[in-house]
Amino acid sequence: MRTGVIAKKMGMMRLFNEDGRHVPVTVLALEGCQVVGARNEERDGYFAVRLGAGARKAKNVNKPQRGEFAKAQIEPKARVAEFRVDNADGLLPVGATVSADHFIDGQLVDITGHTQGKGFAGAMKRWGFGGMRASHGVSITHRAHGSTGQRQDPGKVFKNKKMAGHMGDRQRTQQNLEIVRTDVARGLIFVKGSVPGAKNGWLLVRDAVKVPTPEAAPFPGALKNDNEAPIAEDVIINTEVDVADTPAVEAEAPSIEVPAEAAPAVEAAAVEAPAADAGEEKKEG
Repeated sequence: MRTGVIAKKMGMMRLFNEDGRHVPVTVLALEGCQVVGARNEERDGYFAVRLGAGARKAKNVNKPQRGEFAKAQIEPKARVAEFRVDNADGLLPVGATVSADHFIDGQLVDITGHTQGKGFAGAMKRWGFGGMRASHGVSITHRAHGSTGQRQDPGKVFKNKKMAGHMGDRQRTQQNLEIVRTDVARGLIFVKGSVPGAKNGWLLVRDAVKVPTPEAAPFPGALKNDNEAPIAEDVIINTEVDVADTPAVEAEAPSIEVPAEAAPAVEAAAVEAPAADAGEEKKEG
């Protein structure tokens, strides 16, 4: 079992396949998804990875969490969640940043989030009741949900009775959603279809539990440091050169062959040149 990630829902768009067909996708962004801590079996009784995502002001974080972030030497996070793993092999180093290629193309995932809140709703909208008859004698009870009580025995309304109340804003998990594409450079994950929650809401993305995890998926996870391109061997890393260790090389003056007939003229020019230079220096002075 691998750890999941904390992602932010950015909205929906569509992507085009090679054959020209378009696929509706939801864009999920990994905003600083870092490892805050870990749970081990000796101290906590189970193995888990604690991740944090987003940014939050330190004044809005309680003291226990501030201490946890300070111990991990990372900035305060807006959302923190735990992901269970089977053993110590599934743990990630504290402070590491999870990359978008933690999931591969075509993989199925389960996404957990809070559905959009609809406020107070009646029984027809909330539960799909048919309502009363729309005839003249029904008066103003067309959308009423009907009777809810019983006789003296049991004399109460049973729990979880479908009635009017707060609709939405419930934690829900959408299973077996397909990963269409990932963008490692921008930290984006494109998921086929819709996911629970509104825009800018936090989601928990895990490997699907009803299907086996692909063997190509990185274990225990894909980190940003692993995605950096390796430095080529022919690239010079240290450009500073110590002059003391560099052997001195004397440049040899180029040899010019002068014909015997022109030798007297060359000697005369060499003698007169310093005098001309000295005269120019006096004029400048």
